[in-house]
Amino acid sequence: MTTGRPLAVLFLCTGNSARSQIAEALLTTRGRGRFRVGSAGTRPAAQVNPGAVQILAEHGIDWTGRRPKTIDEVQHEPWDLVITVCDNAKETCPVFPGHPAFAHWGMPDPADVADDVARARAFRDTLLVLGRRIDLLLALPVEKLEQRALELRVGGIAVTGQAEAAK
Repeated sequence: MTTGRPLAVLFLCTGNSARSQIAEALLTTRGRGRFRVGSAGTRPAAQVNPGAVQILAEHGIDWTGRRPKTIDEVQHEPWDLVITVCDNAKETCPVFPGHPAFAHWGMPDPADVADDVARARAFRDTLLVLGRRIDLLLALPVEKLEQRALELRVGGIAVTGQAEAAK
């Protein structure tokens, strides 16, 4: 995958309003130029979920003014790695040009939690889990990995994270 340019990573989910937006914000911030990051949804919401904007702000990331994007808006860009963060997006993921590596980091949508206190906790947990996964991604020598190795290593991050959470 060595190209001399930042690795292009796309996060996909259904609404592109919470999980994929949080993942995009975290990798953009923590990646410090190593990555070109985007996100999109299979059925984008009307706006980024205020809970996502708030939890990011609590961690020093200003994500105001962002909007959910459709897959059509990003599908023709050259992505090196596509990471789905919900099962629905994994099942409906389109074909991307250039045959990028794919990984699945499925997790529940914090916006689906009905109770306000529990929803705030769900957004916090989502940020923590995605933050751990992104830290593991940042530790990989992604620039040196071939496509299949990249898929296996990045896909394994979700499994590693689940095992750590169960301890």
